Amino acid sequence: MSMFTKVGAEAAAAGNDNGGAKESPMTSFKSGSLFKVGVKSINNVAEYYGYSIFNKVNTFVPKNPATRNAKGFISSGQTVWDKASELLYAEANAAKEAGASEDAVKVITDEAYLYKGKKRYLRAFYDLTTGKDIVVDLSPKQEQTLKSVIEDNVDDLDVITFKLAKKGAGTAAVVSLNAIVKVERDLTDEERANFAKIGDEPFDFADFETCLYVADEEEQTKNLVIAGFDIGRLGLSIGANASSSNNAQTPSDAGAPLDISDDDLPF
Repeated sequence: MSMFTKVGAEAAAAGNDNGGAKESPMTSFKSGSLFKVGVKSINNVAEYYGYSIFNKVNTFVPKNPATRNAKGFISSGQTVWDKASELLYAEANAAKEAGASEDAVKVITDEAYLYKGKKRYLRAFYDLTTGKDIVVDLSPKQEQTLKSVIEDNVDDLDVITFKLAKKGAGTAAVVSLNAIVKVERDLTDEERANFAKIGDEPFDFADFETCLYVADEEEQTKNLVIAGFDIGRLGLSIGANASSSNNAQTPSDAGAPLDISDDDLPF
């Protein structure tokens, strides 16, 4: 089963609703990032559901992800994180029916939300400085922002270059994709030469497979412990070394977990 729920044209359309030995094109896209890029195709995008807790567990995708319907709801094959979330939502519902206060119920639903898989997007660009494809990780809102610009220029992608940027922090973080108007001034000779080669090779969708950290059920269970969830409630147990599991690798490493901050979350 693929880690991606949608790839290519299908993933691009989905944005409308609100590792191997090969070097990974995954690129850190933090606040302050600025890239001069070209866009090979609006369809160079993949949708996935990632699991993480900020500052505790970096983003991973399950080795055997749940099956989801067209609206993103799980229809079968729940992961242990999905089960943890479902258990807490059921607990919140029971508390509400028992007359618990709205604030008390919210504490439980907020925790339940932490363990849910969150929709994310990987989008590929052509880095004019290096002459190589790069991939950045985006929230649904960020993907829609960038895709809208690409849509507006979709018939001229072979002649338009862009500046891809991320500015600000927290809730004020903003991603942007702006056309470079003064090419002679803003691009070096090498960057212009690289752009002239943008159509030589299409983006290889197999490269998306190198961009995400994949965790099997044992590691997912250890990550639940790191996150602070009592896995005994799911009838699970692990060895004593679980809490020492190192899940804070550098995001730019091929296949390493992504450390997604609060400003990247889809709400």
